[in-house]
Amino acid sequence: MATRTLPHGLPAKVVSVPPNQTLYVTNLPSSKVQKEDLRTALYMIFSTHGPVLDVVALKTMKMRGQAHIVYRDIQTATQALRSLDGYEFLGRPMKVSYAKSKSNAIAKLDGTFKIPTSAAQVEVSDLQQSIFNAPVPGGTSTVPPAPHGLPAKPPGPADHVMKDAGTPESRGTKRPRDEEEESDSDVAMEEDSDDE
Repeated sequence: MATRTLPHGLPAKVVSVPPNQTLYVTNLPSSKVQKEDLRTALYMIFSTHGPVLDVVALKTMKMRGQAHIVYRDIQTATQALRSLDGYEFLGRPMKVSYAKSKSNAIAKLDGTFKIPTSAAQVEVSDLQQSIFNAPVPGGTSTVPPAPHGLPAKPPGPADHVMKDAGTPESRGTKRPRDEEEESDSDVAMEEDSDDE
């Protein structure tokens, strides 16, 4: 195993992160600004140095006050890091450094992106499966099984017929208007005069 030698004068705790297209920004105001406004403001500041692919700014307890800015290449990220580290943003000096790992946006561009397997694999126990496949309470079910992944339609009458709907033949037809005297339509309207 190769050991890394630190430059003379640096403490042992300081381990440099290799240059990366993704910048890690800390010391951002977390309570003053909405998440979308924060992302927009960061995009506007960091896009002055080159094309920004993605801005990730979350407001969770673990990630508040932090953001990740993704550039297309390392040179632009380095230029932005050098000029914006310590830049005062909404009253606080930003701390900008390289991110420890490659972002998903860069991995997708490289073709090395892999879907995380921990979230994709959900195991269903035998007890859960028996509950899902249990018959509907309240009687025997004559309903055919639903397609895979869809809930079964509950048994019951096919349609609920409204009492005032009349016969099936009269449903959906337009009723004729009642004929009234049309003398009201021949009456002239009073004119309002603004001259008074």
